[in-house]
Amino acid sequence: MSEASEPTTPAFVDPLRTPAALGRRAGRPEAPGDGLQDLTDRVRSFIDHQVIPVEREIETDPEVRTGLRAAARTAGVFAPSAPRGYGGLGLSMLEQADVLEESGRSLLGPLVMNCAAPDEGNMTLLEHGATPAQRERYLRPLATGDVRSAFAMTEPAPGAGSDPAALTTTAVRDGDDWLIDGSKWFITGADGAAFFIVMARTGADVATMFLVDAGSPGLSVGRHIPTIDAGFTGGHCEMVFERCRVPSSAVLGEVDRGFANAQVRLGPARLTHCMRWLGVARRAHEIMLGYVVERELFGHRLADLGLAQHLIADNEIDIAASRSLIRTAAATLDKHGRANNETSIAKTFVSEAVGRIVDRSVQLCGGQGVSHDLPLARFLAEVRPFRIYDGPSEVHRWAVARRAVRRYEAARRGGQGSAEFMTRDPQGGIRA
Repeated sequence: MSEASEPTTPAFVDPLRTPAALGRRAGRPEAPGDGLQDLTDRVRSFIDHQVIPVEREIETDPEVRTGLRAAARTAGVFAPSAPRGYGGLGLSMLEQADVLEESGRSLLGPLVMNCAAPDEGNMTLLEHGATPAQRERYLRPLATGDVRSAFAMTEPAPGAGSDPAALTTTAVRDGDDWLIDGSKWFITGADGAAFFIVMARTGADVATMFLVDAGSPGLSVGRHIPTIDAGFTGGHCEMVFERCRVPSSAVLGEVDRGFANAQVRLGPARLTHCMRWLGVARRAHEIMLGYVVERELFGHRLADLGLAQHLIADNEIDIAASRSLIRTAAATLDKHGRANNETSIAKTFVSEAVGRIVDRSVQLCGGQGVSHDLPLARFLAEVRPFRIYDGPSEVHRWAVARRAVRRYEAARRGGQGSAEFMTRDPQGGIRA
């Protein structure tokens, strides 16, 4: 069976996706009702009918990619995360949940729709932290899809990785300019990026973000780090800064506020990753369902055998739970601007659930599951690193546990007791 003819289940109306279930959007009293459902349906149709049939060509033929980006604009599904003033759809986090999930049904869907990492997260950061001049120079071409970008924070050991405080790249003043020195690695999308958002240490315990153009003297992009995944345009690259000179106008946000500014990007970016990867998992699940309802063995359809039904049910449960956690975190971000605990919980659960869903789908499709006649084997390789990217599951669990202990201790000092601790949330979400 070819990839283009993979079995799928028909589209259906999910009760969790109705306008009434979407909650409130930041900045206005209600979500846009039927308009958002229509957008979600159009994204699903665009991905299924225009992107999936030519997935392999998208990776190898730039003209196919360019044509599909034009088609995405025509369909009104281009740049859903970008602000409206810069040509995007300006969706809130909660509104993005369904749209980005549908975009993720193809590994190349987010790229075609201009809502892929790292550009999508960088647009959020530029929208909130850039000056008007910086937005025109960097955000506008990024939102229109004319350029790509990268976020340069991760460093080789002993530098910053899961612990940003270990940052070793430095930036020091030199007159009206800054000189950046250091090494970065695993910088997604670095090859071909027009500019970089660079995190550098500017004091003992502080950092600053800088906007650095590709080709700047002292900046070099090195090798692509070989990884099991291959779905990120521009690869995961090494970078070196050797007295890379940038003007003071290159500072993004405030000097010495880099760690705080990073929170504007990191929480939403890890959540939009969850949305897109859940789309991949859903497609894997649908491919598997198309297989098990047709495959007969031992005198029964595979779909009617108890062990198979157990795996199918577990997939359904993981999908439903992932959606719920994504929506909870998205609503909290829209309301408060920060949702560190909610996004950590969602990222940890969804990254692991997506792996389970794809793995079960491979298992139930048997030989075809591990072949390249179906895309499931590719999906399995692509989703495995998600448990590491945007913070390993273990680091998020550590952070969630520390917050839980601190909340309990604070509640006990205040005489509120454990019952109050289990229900009270100063940010409005549900915590336990």
